[in-house]
Amino acid sequence: MSETSAKTDFFIIKALEDGVNVIGLTRGTNTRFHHSENLDKGEVMIAQFTEHTSAVKIRGKALIKSAHGEIESGGKESTSE
Repeated sequence: MSETSAKTDFFIIKALEDGVNVIGLTRGTNTRFHHSENLDKGEVMIAQFTEHTSAVKIRGKALIKSAHGEIESGGKESTSE
């Protein structure tokens, strides 16, 4: 995959529960948080990697789809049994 196509590929995040956090991380020698979104159940976010964004962290239960396939992130775990 070329550098250009890596920056133009989109991925889709669909929240499967309320309160899913989507956090963008910067490129460069010091990786930092630079953007955060909160999604509620059923909300969809379409995003892409850019010259500023090298990674995305997703906290909460969500379905992530890209040209490489799809994966479901874990939800909020209950600590009492």
